[in-house]
Amino acid sequence: RAGLQPDARARIVNKITETLKKHLPASAPDGVNELQKIAVRFEEKIYTAATNQSDYLRKISLKMLSMETKTQQAAGNAQVIPNQNNSSKVSYTIN
Repeated sequence: RAGLQPDARARIVNKITETLKKHLPASAPDGVNELQKIAVRFEEKIYTAATNQSDYLRKISLKMLSMETKTQQAAGNAQVIPNQNNSSKVSYTIN
């Protein structure tokens, strides 16, 4: 773990934040700040639990992949349902 420089950790936090932005709606500045705080806490938790740099990177990667997979599965479960009032409009539901 000691081999990780603060700038490397900051880049990882930024990557986590960007991933969270893609998967969680946060348009207001306060929402983006909250996502940044979540990313920092998440990274610190993984950093503290990791036994070495490889373990740290593996855990971060697995969590990010898990988030991507869950989002893709949710998108795959989305169904397109025509709006009853106007057939040209489409509404989306997630099961």
